[in-house]
Amino acid sequence: MLAAMCRLAPAVLLLGLILSGSALAQDVVGIEICTVEKTMERRTSCLQSNVDFLQKQINKLVTEHQQKLDAANRQIETLKAAVAGLQKTVGELQAAAKPAEDTRKKADAPAGKDAAPAAK
Repeated sequence: MLAAMCRLAPAVLLLGLILSGSALAQDVVGIEICTVEKTMERRTSCLQSNVDFLQKQINKLVTEHQQKLDAANRQIETLKAAVAGLQKTVGELQAAAKPAEDTRKKADAPAGKDAAPAAK
């Protein structure tokens, strides 16, 4: 089974490379091909249009990612508050359990003292 997979892997890889070659040649949607323009003014205008388009795309992505970061930061702060509340609750439960444990130890201690002299 493993030998068959090893023989098939190069073929699959080669097929993937052949098929992805056509994907590499695709143009970016929204970008104009400026090399077809003959005059410098038109070529410059075309390039400036591409620069403007790319700047708008970058600004749009920056805004989207900033919103995602802000939402994540808000969620982190909410989780921090929840953890602090849980830590307080655990502390209170531990504090309440300690006196009960102390009284249990005190109750066990006299019984242990009484049993020790009786064993002699």
